[in-house]
Amino acid sequence: MYGIRLIFSTSILFLALNSLQAQSFTSNPLAQDDLPKVFVLGDHEAQYEELLISYEQSLLQVCDLDMDKAFNVWMSMVEELEAYATTIDYDINGIRAWFHVFFDSDGSVDHIAFHLKPQSRNVDLDEFTAFLSSFINLYKVPMTTTNRYFNYTSVAFPSHYQQMKGEGN
Repeated sequence: MYGIRLIFSTSILFLALNSLQAQSFTSNPLAQDDLPKVFVLGDHEAQYEELLISYEQSLLQVCDLDMDKAFNVWMSMVEELEAYATTIDYDINGIRAWFHVFFDSDGSVDHIAFHLKPQSRNVDLDEFTAFLSSFINLYKVPMTTTNRYFNYTSVAFPSHYQQMKGEGN
């Protein structure tokens, strides 16, 4: 569990620092209109850059710099992704990826940009994109904020989070 928290903490810290730099720019919401809800990092670069500018706070920042709260919010989404995959009989086990998730202030997910890691199980990108798209149409973080925010971190399925907490047996 320490390793997951370290990766999560490092990712959050890096993005929090980068978001401070991005706050000086203005965004063009029209450029984001053509951006798919889910896409592979590296695609749609111009719109992605605009998206980065328009989400000024990280998950850690909207959780008042409470690492445990931010971690639990993130892991609850990961658990919901796993539960949704089971519900629709879509196998996500073995998938390893970087996720850049953009949340609206009401907790809904506006966009997910992802990149499969080299050690990930091979998956059809169109099917995985469709899976994530259908998930975000149904999912909301059970937390509202005054600002839109993002989270950029590594994710691996299965997460084994329930077992680490001692609740999954």
